[in-house]
Amino acid sequence: MGEAKRRKETGAPPPRKQKDRKPLYAGLGVIILVFVAVGVFFLTASPDPTSDGLPVAASNADPFPAQLDRYGVSVGEDDAPVVVREFADYQCPACARFSDASKQLKQEYVESGKVRFVYFDLPLDQHDNAVPAAQAARCAGDQGAYWEMHDELFDMQTEWSGSGSPVDTFSRYVNDLGLDERRFRRCMNTGLHIDDIEQSRRAAMQLRVTSTPTVLVDNVRLTRPGWGQLSAVVERELAD
Repeated sequence: MGEAKRRKETGAPPPRKQKDRKPLYAGLGVIILVFVAVGVFFLTASPDPTSDGLPVAASNADPFPAQLDRYGVSVGEDDAPVVVREFADYQCPACARFSDASKQLKQEYVESGKVRFVYFDLPLDQHDNAVPAAQAARCAGDQGAYWEMHDELFDMQTEWSGSGSPVDTFSRYVNDLGLDERRFRRCMNTGLHIDDIEQSRRAAMQLRVTSTPTVLVDNVRLTRPGWGQLSAVVERELAD
């Protein structure tokens, strides 16, 4: 039956044509991407160092007990005007994300002598490979490559975090860094730095630091550890 004849006999209107919704979906996709990009910008952009929204030390806060720094690993000038301290766990995903900010901190502030950076080991009980990873960094440090291994561990966290034999993976990193694997494995197998890691953990407990990453700029604890807030607070402390 032809369409015209069908309508004449039944009185039914012609079927509606389905509109092409592809342009609509494409437009919605663009809008969502714009909102995501704006959100990322505001989350990562550095706030003004004079912003009232930046964290401050409590009015009765004591200076950070600098004698505890010997339990961490430091880089930078001893007399740098600002000290940034991080308490972290190599197996902590949030710590891996913050590692990008700590790399930038070393490049822009530590190398210029403005900041000293101290990393404290705070391996959490729920992370089976956190202590071996902390050992790996310190054992590499015995060969002058602490920070190179530190960065590698965070960069490759997803590769070794669930491993049943992390030392084998760490040994590969050692070879990539041109270090002596036999010396590294001996350091790992003898637990040479276990006491150092435990002392670092005790320093965190003394300060009542229980979560990672906990980042302090002098005695100001960051509320949103990341490059934006970190760099703004560092600039404010340098100005003061």
